[in-house]
Amino acid sequence: MDRPDPDEQARVDAARAQLPALEASIYLNTGSSGPLPLTADEALRQLEDYELRYGRAGHDAYEELLARMAECRAAVAAVLHASPDSVALTRSTTDGLNAAAWSIDWRPGDEVVTTSLEHRGLLAPLAALAERGVAVRVADVGDGGDADATLAAIESELSPRTRLVAASHVSWITGAVLPVARIAALARGAGAWSAIDGAQSAGAIDVDPAAIGADFYAIPAQKWMLGPEGMGALWASERAIRDARQPYAGWWTTDEATAHGAPVDGPSGAGGSPGGRVDPPGATGSPGASGSSGAGGSLGAGTDRPGAGPHLAGHGPLALRPWPDARRFDTTGFHRPSVAAFGRSTGWLAMHVGLPWMYSRGPRLAGMVADGLASIPGVSVLTPRGSMATLVTFRVAGWTAEEALDALQRRVFAILRTVPGMDALRASVGWFNSEAELDRFLETVEEVARHTPATFPRRAELTILDQ
Repeated sequence: MDRPDPDEQARVDAARAQLPALEASIYLNTGSSGPLPLTADEALRQLEDYELRYGRAGHDAYEELLARMAECRAAVAAVLHASPDSVALTRSTTDGLNAAAWSIDWRPGDEVVTTSLEHRGLLAPLAALAERGVAVRVADVGDGGDADATLAAIESELSPRTRLVAASHVSWITGAVLPVARIAALARGAGAWSAIDGAQSAGAIDVDPAAIGADFYAIPAQKWMLGPEGMGALWASERAIRDARQPYAGWWTTDEATAHGAPVDGPSGAGGSPGGRVDPPGATGSPGASGSSGAGGSLGAGTDRPGAGPHLAGHGPLALRPWPDARRFDTTGFHRPSVAAFGRSTGWLAMHVGLPWMYSRGPRLAGMVADGLASIPGVSVLTPRGSMATLVTFRVAGWTAEEALDALQRRVFAILRTVPGMDALRASVGWFNSEAELDRFLETVEEVARHTPATFPRRAELTILDQ
């Protein structure tokens, strides 16, 4: 593998110095979880230490969380060529895909179309829809490398009952880049919504959901964005923000609660939190049931006026308004250190590493790895070379995937993963990988391929005895 010029090598070295996990192994599993940058670790530790020492209950802590959420939202928006108003914060890609799936007013007999290359994180929300009478149609797109064949397969599954088309931008199985802009156009033409799983694309290749024409685009923090576990984001189009139903509601999804113009405590207000209980319409024994003011601060339901809904006792109707932007899709229960760390890792990629350089270097290295593997006798590359990003899926003849993985881990400390159901290995090649370590990886795969599990030479293992 050709070595980079001195300027690029210096840039790689400087970035790798901020990713300590790279010193422990040949890191080829960012498609599961990427290496955490020092700046993200610092944010996690500082805020966790603050919370331990000073607590989490002060108003300053709440204001700090709001600031960190805004910072995180803006950082993600910059990576997606978007406005912060179009970004919701979630806890995972699957959270975002669930939000997309449940924002549609489904009726029995409605249909959703997906592909044969999807991850459980997308399939599980669709399975939940199926339990409620929605038909899930699966387009067989092969390895995903033929864009025209992929479009034809999806189009053949569309019908007048199709309400959603959901697909990955990059397949976690084969590593193929699917023609998501054309898929989104198919969905629009059929009068359906589109939701894109961006787990293996955001941070690996350039992503512009608005240019794609998607309605929803869900991403995780911990993969190619190099953020913490338990965070993610959902990009929502103007149409989705305006017309999609709110899939769930809570503190973070609502702008304010008003009762005759009096704000109730919420993310945008500083009013006092109402105490007491929430009673359903028509409940007896609640302060609102008789129309009296009752105990201050309890939430009751008035029955003395036709059509009266829940109201703040003594203050009239209670109106909960969703945010007029993507915050209406926010999940709830955020861990403040993780929010800050996600913002820091994303900001580090954008401002210090450089997104255009990342998007050029990562796929280029992955292509070189794919070519190197394909040149080894006995190795089959399953990733379509003409339509790939940064994932490379392959098999080694005579070896199960688990056996080959164990040999590579023991011999050269290569961290990659198997692909269930395909008996294959998947290498996630990052922009931060060095050419030298990728050469060592390829040399070791070649050594494995020359042998079988029975003939592969075992190196002596060091046994550490208890003192």
